[in-house]
Amino acid sequence: MRATIALASLLLTATAAVAAEAPPPDEPADLATIADAVDPAELHATIEKLVGFGTRHTLSDTTSKTRGIGAARRWVQSRFETFSKDCGGCLEIVTPSQSFTGKRIPEPTDVTDVVAIQRGTGDPDRVIVITGHLDSRVIDVMDAKKDAPGANDDGSGSAAVIEAARVLSKHKFAATLVFAVVSGEEQGLYGGKVIADYAKAHHWRVEADLNNDIVGNTHGQDGVVDNTTVRTFAEGTKSSETLDQAKYRRYHGGEVDSPSRNTARYIAAIAERYMTNFHVRMVYRMDRYGRGGDQVPFLEAGYPAVRFTEAHENYTRQHQDVRTENGIRYGDTIDGVDFPYLAQVARLNVLTMASMAAAPAPPLGVEIDGGVSTDTTVKWQAVPGAAGYRVWWRDTTAPQWQQSRYVGNATTATLKNVVVDDFFFGVSAVSADGYASPIVFPGDAGRFDDSQKKPDEPPKPQ
Repeated sequence: MRATIALASLLLTATAAVAAEAPPPDEPADLATIADAVDPAELHATIEKLVGFGTRHTLSDTTSKTRGIGAARRWVQSRFETFSKDCGGCLEIVTPSQSFTGKRIPEPTDVTDVVAIQRGTGDPDRVIVITGHLDSRVIDVMDAKKDAPGANDDGSGSAAVIEAARVLSKHKFAATLVFAVVSGEEQGLYGGKVIADYAKAHHWRVEADLNNDIVGNTHGQDGVVDNTTVRTFAEGTKSSETLDQAKYRRYHGGEVDSPSRNTARYIAAIAERYMTNFHVRMVYRMDRYGRGGDQVPFLEAGYPAVRFTEAHENYTRQHQDVRTENGIRYGDTIDGVDFPYLAQVARLNVLTMASMAAAPAPPLGVEIDGGVSTDTTVKWQAVPGAAGYRVWWRDTTAPQWQQSRYVGNATTATLKNVVVDDFFFGVSAVSADGYASPIVFPGDAGRFDDSQKKPDEPPKPQ
């Protein structure tokens, strides 16, 4: 408490006189209204339809009109086409595909994603992606014939993507939104690679991928019922980090401040501000222990990405044949989905995407200086659409950002009597109507846009 009071009393100076300007509003008025449109009944109808395809195994039938992965993909595409018609053609629907063979795909097989692209009105190359995987499985990962309802894994994530497209396509945003229902996850995260490769080929500046996988159950196998918490998994250091960047980061910090981690903090702050009795439990891992999801190919491509997963999983309903043994029901059926809870997860995704897409891009070139000084200076490069910037700092052991100052339309600020050794620092860009970007940690460790990166210099001891 004493430290907090002391920090609150510190003075901040900036090189521009506009630092004294009043900050934009903290809560944009229309954000909560957008999320209110998420409808549990729409989510139920989507999962009911997906379960009705019998199996959506990646190697299942692609020609039938009623069963298998092909029929499911065509139905998802038809939903996106309906949304696009309703918004005057605002969605471009593409179906990127690659052929794969592997341990779980013995013969060359086309893995196809269904993707709706809502172009941004101001900065269309900046992209926020939401993903969920369409394919399902039973105990035998190679069994493409047996019924595999996949209601929660990952009908719930696919439904969240489709509902986000329905809601957000009715609005316009500066950045581009991408709604991707992918395939091949259970066979080796292939669908995630397809969309990540598509992003690279089309020169997207992916600000974040929000991957939703197993987000609809509230009754854990451990007996806990939790309808107020969602877990968000985020990697610590970048998957694409080089050895030289790792050396710099080990000296200056950044192990817990990758762009993915600061995206997770952004999501947690959105939940606390705009949602009632719904919270994010941040997990400092790329994914569940020993498991994976479609955010991983994004991370490997150098893009920030996080995974949403329910708070308490029930493994009797994952990767199971539908059956009853010893009084226990197995199988991923629709009765295991809590639709009001799934709607909350979908709302959090919608809020996050809308906020990020309406905000300016995360600041570029964030740097700090203050060695052998009682003050810390933070510098950054201006980004289009920013009315001003907010400088943030926190104790090095604090999980969330603690202190901030709005500094107006400056590109450098000095925190008087804040010693650089003792805190972590960051900067966010703020629009005139109050939308803020995620916070950017200095240097390569925290940089969101790696297309702008320059080699970090080695540490220079004083």
